[in-house]
Amino acid sequence: MDLLKIKEGSGVADIGAGSGWFTVRAARRVGSTGAVYAVDINRDYLNYIEERAQKEGLPQVRAILGKEDDPLLPARSADAVLILKTYHEIAEPVRLMRNLRAALREGATVGIIDRNGRGDDHGLDQSVVVKEVERAGYRLVESYDFVKPDGMDYFLIFSVSR
Repeated sequence: MDLLKIKEGSGVADIGAGSGWFTVRAARRVGSTGAVYAVDINRDYLNYIEERAQKEGLPQVRAILGKEDDPLLPARSADAVLILKTYHEIAEPVRLMRNLRAALREGATVGIIDRNGRGDDHGLDQSVVVKEVERAGYRLVESYDFVKPDGMDYFLIFSVSR
């Protein structure tokens, strides 16, 4: 979260939120003055996140049923976005990343954590990710491989090319 500059009051989007592992942690970081948008295309996951957020007293969590090519986030709502172990599952990644741009505030960061792979093995080579995200109008600003000690995972951070 430090690398994505998430702090109290930030607007954060968790795209491909799944069970909300990152959503809940981000909500605690942004506090009551921030907002965390849990985006998924699976309504069951969002129902679970909404129930969990209510039980844990996290009113800053907002569940959004996105589309395969559009996260449907409010305009200028996000200072930081994380796509955690989901990018390789996105059917229309370039279109989704283009549609995401409208939700980003000035200076926003977009992080993608995934694993190297072929696309059919729950991973995607990071060079493919970089090319696709650049095609959508972003530039790579940082790259890390510290996610797991096996060297298979990568963490890429992008900003919007202006």
